[in-house]
Amino acid sequence: MLLPPPHYDPNDNEAGMKLLEDLTTNAYQIQLQVLKEILTRNAKTEYLKGYFNLNIGHFDVDALQVFKKNVPVVNYEDIKPYIERIANGEPSDIISAQPITEFLTSSGTSGGQPKMMPSTDEDLERKTFFYNMLIPVMNKYVDDLDKGKAMYLLFVKPEIRTPSGLMARPVLTSYYKSNSFRNRPFNRYNVYTSPDETILCPDSKQSMYCQLLCGLVQRDEVLRVGAVFASAFLRAIKFLEDYWKELCSNIRIGHVSDWITDPSCRNAVSLILGRANQDLANLIENECGGESWEGIIKKIWPRTKYIEVIVTGSMAQYIPILEFYSGGLPLVSTMYASSECYFGINFKPLCKPSDVSYTLLPNMAYFEFLPVEKSNGELTQEFQCNGISDQDCQHDETEIVDLTNVKLGHCYELVVTTFTGLYRYRVGDILMVTGFHNNAPQFWFVHRKNVILSIDTDKTNEEDLLKAVTEAKLLIEPLGFLLTEYTAYADTCSIPGHYVVFWELKSKGSNNLSELDTDIMEQCCSRVEESLDSVYRRCRKKDNSIGPLEIRVVKDGTFDALMDFSVSQGSSVNQYKTPRCIKSEEAINLLDSKVVGRYVLRETTFGIGFIAKWACSHQVRQRFLGYPDLRVGLIDILHLDASKTLHIR
Repeated sequence: MLLPPPHYDPNDNEAGMKLLEDLTTNAYQIQLQVLKEILTRNAKTEYLKGYFNLNIGHFDVDALQVFKKNVPVVNYEDIKPYIERIANGEPSDIISAQPITEFLTSSGTSGGQPKMMPSTDEDLERKTFFYNMLIPVMNKYVDDLDKGKAMYLLFVKPEIRTPSGLMARPVLTSYYKSNSFRNRPFNRYNVYTSPDETILCPDSKQSMYCQLLCGLVQRDEVLRVGAVFASAFLRAIKFLEDYWKELCSNIRIGHVSDWITDPSCRNAVSLILGRANQDLANLIENECGGESWEGIIKKIWPRTKYIEVIVTGSMAQYIPILEFYSGGLPLVSTMYASSECYFGINFKPLCKPSDVSYTLLPNMAYFEFLPVEKSNGELTQEFQCNGISDQDCQHDETEIVDLTNVKLGHCYELVVTTFTGLYRYRVGDILMVTGFHNNAPQFWFVHRKNVILSIDTDKTNEEDLLKAVTEAKLLIEPLGFLLTEYTAYADTCSIPGHYVVFWELKSKGSNNLSELDTDIMEQCCSRVEESLDSVYRRCRKKDNSIGPLEIRVVKDGTFDALMDFSVSQGSSVNQYKTPRCIKSEEAINLLDSKVVGRYVLRETTFGIGFIAKWACSHQVRQRFLGYPDLRVGLIDILHLDASKTLHIR
């Protein structure tokens, strides 16, 4: 296997699948070759020379152990000074023998601030290879993708020029502006309804409008729809809800709205729009003007075979609303990637969202894994910490394992050594091994390590919050409401502090938010609390160190405004993920300004331990002697499981 990644004709499905079989079968050997290549190139960089002098000529298992013994496992704060030095004009060979040609910025929605990751020209080739490997996998499961187009809603973010002159931009912006994307071969997987000019339009509103307009005009050719993340796709649906009348007017008269002022974007869309089309405008108007938008995707784009969006991790909460709009279409998550590196592919793209696992491609980087302990089926609190220092989250680095040595059912934190200057870098993702494809492990994305809520000794991670909110929203769905977005923060201004969860709801029919039942919403608060882990429940019920959880319902469009705020602060539309733990005071104030209803448990809550002591006191026993029904009821209470709670109005 040659490095960098081998090239092949992306239209040759048989060759593509054979290549994937070779990669996964020879995973161990390829991983050693990847590490040897990385170290051979970069052994003389300032970073690596600071830790060891290794003779790479005869790279073997012993050399691998020298690497692991001497080069530390690091996080972003450890490498940030090196990256900033290059951004400020120092040579790339501080960390990379190959010239750093740009910096790739993370979304900044997980950890709070965007990170800058080094990238090289060769890295772009590696990403192109990765995208090409998705093609044979999809063609294996979905027929006739060459007989239509994809309506993928893709966006760019304006770049920031660093003092060195190098650009810093989101990874997808980098790819969409590259020659690899613009000159991509026209195969069945990348013929889009959106002209490149609309994707590259720097004005996200004009870009969204024009891409949707092109998708509507070409509705009969659309075989698949999607965006990178579920959140971006749903934002497009919301945009369509707001602008469908104007879009239909454009189609009816054959003229693009005057406020579309980007010249290249306008010209490209005008060519596709063509002449006036009264029938198409009436058809779309009829579908969009109905009482409900349930199944709207299938109604507007009837030939669509699937929706391609990432619905793992924090995106999982969008599954119900996507299913509402989809009309039964499969939700396909094809890939697992980040600003640091592109990692793996879903080899079974038509599986249920809950079953999505990614097979890591061993030629993309050198992969290692820090074991994350589990206790009673739950990740232990030690490994759910929210700090940036290793002291906050202790791992025994002697236990770090290689790609092919992970164990089925075990959880790990991902560590990568890349071709672009990251060495033993902790990505911050927690993964669980679900199986193997040949010799390459498959992983389920559990959650981001550093996204949690905490008041006392409680540490609620992203997955815990998602599960709790999922349980609670079941109470409002029979009333005709869908939860479209949520986020939370730990309010420590109150005494004791408490969790605040913001909900944005959508009505399935004609009912509105003013019809929300207070008792039901209080039950939602209770359901969230009951679904959180035992540490939270102990702090809440026994120690009384956490106050009652509060749900604040916000008006329609609030989370769009939150996204706009994040984008204005440097996030990217493509990579934006609603943060499940809000820390920005400005963002909290924005959400609070949109609140239309506040709900918190009104009852006083006592733990069973308190009730038992109270009930067993001599005075209470004497007082209950004359009230047998009450005494029996209390005895029944005392026989409840210790984890239960008695609520007294």
